[in-house]
Amino acid sequence: MPTIRIALLDMYNNFPNEGMRCIRQLLQQAEAANHVRFEIDTFNVRVTAELPDFEYDIYISTGGPGSPLPSDEPWEPRYFDFIDALFAYNATAERKKHVLLICHSFQLVSRHLGLGEISKRKSTSFGVLPVHLTPAGHADPIFAQLPEPFYAVDSRDYQLTDLRPERLHELGVEVLCLEKERPHVPLARAIMALRFSPEILGTQFHPEADGEGMLRYMRTDERKQQVITAYGEEKYHEMVRLLATPEAIALTEATIVPSFLRQALATSSEPALA
Repeated sequence: MPTIRIALLDMYNNFPNEGMRCIRQLLQQAEAANHVRFEIDTFNVRVTAELPDFEYDIYISTGGPGSPLPSDEPWEPRYFDFIDALFAYNATAERKKHVLLICHSFQLVSRHLGLGEISKRKSTSFGVLPVHLTPAGHADPIFAQLPEPFYAVDSRDYQLTDLRPERLHELGVEVLCLEKERPHVPLARAIMALRFSPEILGTQFHPEADGEGMLRYMRTDERKQQVITAYGEEKYHEMVRLLATPEAIALTEATIVPSFLRQALATSSEPALA
């Protein structure tokens, strides 16, 4: 049984979260489905400024709280140096490193690469929301497996908008999907996923979200009251309904991260994969 090394870049800054649980659960499922052994090391980037070396096969950089705008935090330049080195490594290496950037990490890297405008939203985007595929998304080996639109868990105060086409062309970055259309709102639509390269994928939503686990979490008295207080009872009941709908979040959860891992494993180990 081959051993695959995975670096999990924890960007949650020691805040309680569901993301790490969901990622670990998907990794455990992928181990069994693909008959491999994962050796997983976690790096608490924003607390200790620790980062992995290039001896790993797969890198997952998580979502997290707070602002992705420029700061004087000591971990930030180290993180960007690591990202630059990772892109440079893949530019010349025969066996590439596979990278998944989720939400906060997606925003940080998009800002660092100068792909577009990272700004604070007028209001928080929160809930289970429709996401629309672009032509590149329809052709992408992972996103082509999803319907138009598909549903995703969104939880963010910031967003990537107003892309710079010349920079995308220079780096070979493709836009895979956009947030829901809001014809009555005169604001740019947020970019919800980018294909940075064949091996590097980023999403501004949470593809790891576990519908069943999140449904249990949302139904706890404490979380229910938090959501109703912040967003209203109608938003709460809509989110619960969509979390319980198999063709909504369960499909997204079963598609994006598992497919990303299968692609990575196909170039990291030789046995046939599930």
